Amino acid sequence: MTFLDMLGAAERQNNSMLCVGLDPEPAKFPGQLNGDASKIYDFCAAIVDATADLVSAFKPQIAYFAAHRAEEQLERLIAHMRRAAPLVPVILDAKRGDIGSTAAQYAIEAFERYGADAVTLSPFMGFDSVTPYLKYHGKGAFLLCRTSNPGGDDFQNQRLASVDGEPLLYEHIARLAQGPWNLNGQLGLVVGATYPAEIERVRAVAPTVPLLIPGVGAQGGDAVATVKAGWRPGAPIIVNSSRAILYASQGADFAGAARREAVKTRDALQAARPS
Repeated sequence: MTFLDMLGAAERQNNSMLCVGLDPEPAKFPGQLNGDASKIYDFCAAIVDATADLVSAFKPQIAYFAAHRAEEQLERLIAHMRRAAPLVPVILDAKRGDIGSTAAQYAIEAFERYGADAVTLSPFMGFDSVTPYLKYHGKGAFLLCRTSNPGGDDFQNQRLASVDGEPLLYEHIARLAQGPWNLNGQLGLVVGATYPAEIERVRAVAPTVPLLIPGVGAQGGDAVATVKAGWRPGAPIIVNSSRAILYASQGADFAGAARREAVKTRDALQAARPS
């Protein structure tokens, strides 16, 4: 199955647009796991098991594993996801952005070493930094477009001199992802839930590509506004929540608390979808 096939199947089976982001911080682990980086797999696997029937995707953030020399635990975790939730796609949040042979190595890392179904990329070095990933047919690649952090304004909100009427930089990226760069229908865009008006503008420019939308939960993004801005029939959105779900409890019931928070978020997202 391609990434888009898996995404559609998970959305239908789990009635969900929710993505659980896996950003493990041992200092925030509950109880006996607290501070123990060797337990990253155990913590994350428990979250996966508790939420596998509630999500449309999982999104491990590679830096949280690499910082603790836990890449092998990430490999084990993705293998566990395949067993526990075979229809749920895995988006490796790596935000890679390099050219030529280096980009090709990063693509091997994402799709061959870890076996991810999609990866996040920075597009700012141009199309030749994206093409190595597109050689993996059926895999997805999400380009940073209008990110959730305040500093995104420094570049993404700048206007470009153009025959198209001076679009903003993030609008230009959306047009490339919808059009000439999307050779095999593999591209999506990362847009932050903290900017619902910009989500709506991105969706207008890129009406069919999937949108990966972080920022709901701890970052303060509004679930209802996010869905209204980005969801369209046949144009999927993947709404990510990480810390609010992962650290819903500091007690032994952390997995159960994560499940309850995931149910609440999933249901809020579904309820916001236009009828």
